[in-house]
Amino acid sequence: MVRGTRLLHTTRLSNYSKTLCLATSPKQAANKIYHPTLFTRSFTVSCTRHEADTVVRVPTMAESITEGTLTQFSKQVGDFIEQDEELATIETDKIDVSVNAPYSGIIQELLVAEGDTVTVDQAIAELRPQEEHSVDGAGDSASLALNYTESHIQEKCESSAASVTTELPATITTNSNSKKVENTTKQESSHTNDSSSQASQSPKQRRGENRVKMTRIRQKTAQHLKESQNTAAFLTTFNEVDMSKIIEFRKKNKDTVLEKYGVKLGFMGAMAKASVLALKEIPAVNASVENGDTIVYRDYVDLSVAASIPKGLVTPVLRNIESMTIVDIEKGISELVTKARDGKLTMDDLMGGSFTISNSGIWGSLFGTPIINMPQTAVLGTYGILDRPVAVNGQVEIRPMMYIALTYDHRIIDGREAVKFLNIVKDHLEQPESMLLG
Repeated sequence: MVRGTRLLHTTRLSNYSKTLCLATSPKQAANKIYHPTLFTRSFTVSCTRHEADTVVRVPTMAESITEGTLTQFSKQVGDFIEQDEELATIETDKIDVSVNAPYSGIIQELLVAEGDTVTVDQAIAELRPQEEHSVDGAGDSASLALNYTESHIQEKCESSAASVTTELPATITTNSNSKKVENTTKQESSHTNDSSSQASQSPKQRRGENRVKMTRIRQKTAQHLKESQNTAAFLTTFNEVDMSKIIEFRKKNKDTVLEKYGVKLGFMGAMAKASVLALKEIPAVNASVENGDTIVYRDYVDLSVAASIPKGLVTPVLRNIESMTIVDIEKGISELVTKARDGKLTMDDLMGGSFTISNSGIWGSLFGTPIINMPQTAVLGTYGILDRPVAVNGQVEIRPMMYIALTYDHRIIDGREAVKFLNIVKDHLEQPESMLLG
């Protein structure tokens, strides 16, 4: 029996010894029965760090986020981890948050499982600090000595038991019983082979279902969109735009813009710039409703850009686009989309937003009815550009046409204002000189 004291966290062993004696007598030796006698000395331990110092906790994530789903641990029990190295990843409603080790050490225990919901300041793991791991190797040496002694005792006991067993009469199995067992085994094997053959020859295909739990981002998106649908008075109005001159502008300037600014010139910059000019004339489209009875109007435009990632839909925000050029807007949107795809968006990138543009045209959509991103009051949908026959000055011509749609909150935006907003956007895109010069 080993006597002593062991504390839960980081310990240092000292004054340790253990002796194993195998006491035998001539009579015992003759009967091959061994009685191991263990002589012990007490040992003591000391704790060098408080329990609170050995616990890894969920960090503060953002003012509006109090919990998340722990998706994975980067380390396992027994692994060494460096200070500030990532220990776990927590998926929140908007972004993934890394939990880093507060100091170097050995992982003693994981207190939660992957897939669990965790809250801010919750303990998720316990560490043994690096200094305790490396002090003279005392703890490891004592542990190894203890393991060796216990293993040695076990081997001796098993050896003794084996010796006694060899002295006992062996159980005799008759030939007839052996034949019965052999025949039974052959029959079972034959039956198994026949079943496998029949299964492989069956013409029916197996049908299955795969149930996958929704990610936290997907759950929150579903909840947010349903709340939006239940709160706002949704209405969508459409228009179409001849994109000939914007396409011509892009072809003429894309190489120069790429060489000078390092950004590809697309259509989002022009669309956002046209929207800014329309928002100045129809400020309700850039407003929001507070407490059900107050309208907040803004003299700035923070553009939410809908971006699809494997985990769901995110809407990073490009701020103050009213003071940006088309190239500035293109560059800002490109950076946000890249960060979204690489999983590097921060909470600041996702907070706020006064107006949203959703570009479904990149996936080939012809038109649609986007959902408002509350507490905003409108969202502009842009769609695929297709060559279509249209009437131009009494003649039928093939032009690159694009549908645009504005979904708006009818509580504060009237139909007349929505139509006027789309007409302003259309005019700037079809006659872009003043917009581009500005």
